[in-house]
Amino acid sequence: MNVAFTPKSSGTVSGSLSFSSNASNSQASESLTGVGTTTPYSVSIWWNASSDVVGYNVYRSTSSSGSYSKINSALDANTAYTDSTVASGNTYYYAATSVNSTGQESTLSTPPVQAVVP
Repeated sequence: MNVAFTPKSSGTVSGSLSFSSNASNSQASESLTGVGTTTPYSVSIWWNASSDVVGYNVYRSTSSSGSYSKINSALDANTAYTDSTVASGNTYYYAATSVNSTGQESTLSTPPVQAVVP
């Protein structure tokens, strides 16, 4: 008998499988262990540079009209960002802001960019 599973995350999973029939002493149980690996996904976005800015912040939401959270840890001078914290089966929305030399941050870029992770 072959047993297969589809992991939702990477790591070791344990379980058991029981067999029974109408024969005497038919109950049998077998321990199972499997190591699951998932395909790592990432989303890369990029945008046009703005003038008179020192950097950009990137924001993400799971709803186009929802609450956006900043996902870059520090102001980024690049006009591209790769989000490696996405999960399979989810849809994400991204927006960026620019920050000038006095620390003033622009409003979120519109429209947000949608990314669907398979």
